[in-house]
Amino acid sequence: MGEMGLRELKKRRMYEDVSDVAVRLFLAKGFDAVSVAEVAAAAGISKPTLFRYFPAKEDLVLHRIADHETEAARLVAGATGTDSPVGVLRARFLSGLAHNDPVTGLNDHPQVLAFHTLLNSTATLVARRHAYLERSEAALAEALGGTLDARLAAGQIIAVQRILAQDNWRRIAAGERVEDVREDAVRAAERAFGRLERALATR
Repeated sequence: MGEMGLRELKKRRMYEDVSDVAVRLFLAKGFDAVSVAEVAAAAGISKPTLFRYFPAKEDLVLHRIADHETEAARLVAGATGTDSPVGVLRARFLSGLAHNDPVTGLNDHPQVLAFHTLLNSTATLVARRHAYLERSEAALAEALGGTLDARLAAGQIIAVQRILAQDNWRRIAAGERVEDVREDAVRAAERAFGRLERALATR
């Protein structure tokens, strides 16, 4: 691995380590009760260094889902000519359900549940996540062609993914077991993506 590769790896580890420290503090004390200075001290770095990696306090939390921001766009852009965009994303979501991917909401690991609770119960994180969803939608729209129809389709696709995951998470958070939710989750995903594909095919 070259110098650039090592530097990039070190940078990624810094992001992950600082984010992990921050999330642990936020889960223990509450997001609003922990200062950026406290996170920096716990991570063993200066406050200016922390802000170089994370421009806003909310980014310390949202870093954990940052890789998913352009995932839909990447999947669509990399699809073969025989795969429909909705079909590709439906397959990805169903695979996520099969593997208890936290992004689908179908995961009952205590740390995952605590993270989702933090993310959904903190007003500033909810607002920041909305901006994240808008960027995800914009990237997908571009991958779909960048037209008005592409933007409309992207909005519907991102909404379907978000609502399906949110419904799964709410049931798990209410105490239902993953295996008791899975069948309904798969059925709901098949139905929602199927309707979406039929609707977009008429455009």
